[in-house]
Amino acid sequence: MQKSLHINPDKCTGCLQCEMACSYENYGVFAPAKSRIKVFDFHETGRKVPYTCTQCDEAWCLHACPVEAITLDKATGAKVVNDTTCVGCKVCTISCPFGTINYVQETGKVQKCDLCGGEPACAEACPTGAITFIDSNWTGLNKMQAWADKLGNQAAA
Repeated sequence: MQKSLHINPDKCTGCLQCEMACSYENYGVFAPAKSRIKVFDFHETGRKVPYTCTQCDEAWCLHACPVEAITLDKATGAKVVNDTTCVGCKVCTISCPFGTINYVQETGKVQKCDLCGGEPACAEACPTGAITFIDSNWTGLNKMQAWADKLGNQAAA
């Protein structure tokens, strides 16, 4: 069964535990600037929204890489950057329509979410359940249920 990150922005409090867990998992330090997931703060509405690579099926980043440094992890479905192969050309950052691949100046390479090998630290650290790691076939289930409720799927009173 393929799993994917599911983000429910309604549950996000902006605590940044996901960013801290990600940076610690990948770099051994608590440094949100090094995180592969970012929590965007929409000041006008007060909403916080976690955002990271969605592991697209089309994977523009993977197809754009001229040295084939991004490969598919068949076990997790993640598109993973191989640091030894990456030459830091940034073509993948340009090809990603969502802006979730970042160039790291210190290493001269790019980084993106790799689902932590199938156990995403961000999902494990999220105290509110805003980030979960669920069966990919059901990532839209909550939205479908909410829409059904709007259409009169409530229990009779």
